Amino acid sequence: MRIIILTAGTGSYYCGSCMRDNALATALRALGHDALLVPLYLPMRLDEPSAGEDAPIFYGGVNVYLQQVSALFRKTPRWLDKLLDSPGVLKQAGARVGMTTPDQLGEITLSMLRGENGKQVKELDRLTDWLASDGKADLICLSNALLIGMAPRIKARTGAQVVCTLQGEDYFMESLPEPDRTGCWEALSECAKSVDRFVAVSHYYAERMQALGKLPEERMRVVYNGIRLDGYPSSPKNPLMPSIPTIGYLARLNPLKGLHHLIEAYILLRKRGRLPKVYLRIAGTKTGADDSYLEALKDRLRHEGVLEEVEFLPNIPREEKIAFLQSLSVLSVPATYGESFGLYLLEAWAVGIPVVQPRHAAFPELIEATGGGILCEPDSPEALAMALEALLCNAEEAQEKGASGFHAIHERFTVEAMAKSFLDALAN
Repeated sequence: MRIIILTAGTGSYYCGSCMRDNALATALRALGHDALLVPLYLPMRLDEPSAGEDAPIFYGGVNVYLQQVSALFRKTPRWLDKLLDSPGVLKQAGARVGMTTPDQLGEITLSMLRGENGKQVKELDRLTDWLASDGKADLICLSNALLIGMAPRIKARTGAQVVCTLQGEDYFMESLPEPDRTGCWEALSECAKSVDRFVAVSHYYAERMQALGKLPEERMRVVYNGIRLDGYPSSPKNPLMPSIPTIGYLARLNPLKGLHHLIEAYILLRKRGRLPKVYLRIAGTKTGADDSYLEALKDRLRHEGVLEEVEFLPNIPREEKIAFLQSLSVLSVPATYGESFGLYLLEAWAVGIPVVQPRHAAFPELIEATGGGILCEPDSPEALAMALEALLCNAEEAQEKGASGFHAIHERFTVEAMAKSFLDALAN
């Protein structure tokens, strides 16, 4: 089967959704399907080989923006559009990714969700021309619901089965100002009529998007994410290593992922004194928009006299990420919003590291499915500190939960398992 996955590139930083989509395309190829990852907006930055070799970029970020703000660019010739889609121009645009907040993006998001009635219809024409000819496929997968405005035209032009993955769009949509927020949800619900299957990454998120987007339950399926295990250890790590307990964080370095809560929990843990020494290692994606937030956190740590025992490792590649995970005793990403999944949990469990997560969003569901950690009250550094301390002071429990997570990942959360579940979701 010929499968095209349309996914939004970030240009300048690692993105969990991009990596998940790339892993899915690669695993589908291994199962004998002709799968291709096609980037939108900006090139993709991945930490493993791309499944989008030489695929053209559609909806180039510069063109999308200019067509939104000026009617002139909705009529420009293709040679000029092509110039604006060039790698050099998109690289410069990618360097500014993350500098725009949701409240600035309401109008352009609504325009994109209106598809053939939006201001970027020229880009939609170019994409569907390609999908109906060179990119002809049996199945076209939209990486997230923010792309659903393309669905009606894609369905009409290609006749292919159209699938839409649901993996974390709600926070952005809910952050948009009115009346754009309501308009976007209404446009999403209307375009949903052209989607054959919705594939959510957790049961929690399937229910949330059904409620917010008025999506049809009969077309909703759940497929858990999986990760590629190449380079990961073949057995869970020893919970007594490292000799000095080390707490880890691996996610976007911004407030939504709750890094400030972890910092405060770490400070409390140090003050409690039950553990004579404990380190904190922080890794993940960082853009220029995150700099002031991180500097404020470093100032807080400096004020408490513990900055020297905290390490920041932004934008590390795959090999360094695996080594980073193996250096930890426990991982925590105390996200402050309704996280749809959390690939970082799978990555921690793939080396046998237990996790401590807030009791909300998809976290209870995933910890119940794997046995790989414990839960605490959300948005509470005090509760997080106590949960981390309890696990770090009990090597037997830490080993048990880390090993449970390890075996669950290797048995049920691989990219191969994800690809097979994805195909089953389309057939049933």
